[in-house]
Amino acid sequence: MDGLKKGGDSEEVEIDLGDSSDPEEFDNGEQPQTLWKAHSDREQEESSHLSSVVDISDTKPLLNVRDPRGMNDCLKVTFEDVIAEPVSVRSGDRVWIWSHALFEVSRVWVYRIITVLLAIPMSILSGILFALLSCIHVWMISPCIKSILIGTRWLQNIWNVVLDIIVRPLLTSAGRCCSRFSIHLAEE
Repeated sequence: MDGLKKGGDSEEVEIDLGDSSDPEEFDNGEQPQTLWKAHSDREQEESSHLSSVVDISDTKPLLNVRDPRGMNDCLKVTFEDVIAEPVSVRSGDRVWIWSHALFEVSRVWVYRIITVLLAIPMSILSGILFALLSCIHVWMISPCIKSILIGTRWLQNIWNVVLDIIVRPLLTSAGRCCSRFSIHLAEE
């Protein structure tokens, strides 16, 4: 299969997010501006050795795989998961077909409308929140923890001595005393 990938000519996929329904827009001979262009398989193979740590690019949108880590597998809901008629009670076939169609259409379109209204503001708020948390962690929490660990190194050494001199011998002695006990289970 790798031989087919490497040997075959691969195509570049271009996605034009502009309105292609207006043919007069590019009468002057200009090509439409491509906002995103997928690399061919050969270009991806050549660039894969550069960054083997990062699997998902921060700049290339995920058009086909939008949930690569399966975070939202619980939301794969179909009509049969929500509405099901038992054998003993059945509605008309037309009612069943129309209810199935209306369920799917309303699910898809309400989701699209809600995401149009909420996706961009929530993305901005999430980006701001994670940027603030990252900044606080990098510039405040980590240096404070390192300062505390450096300042209390002597206390860590004393604690290790106390554990080695007092606690370890006591627990070793208790373990040796209790190791002589044996429990035998018998049925009556």
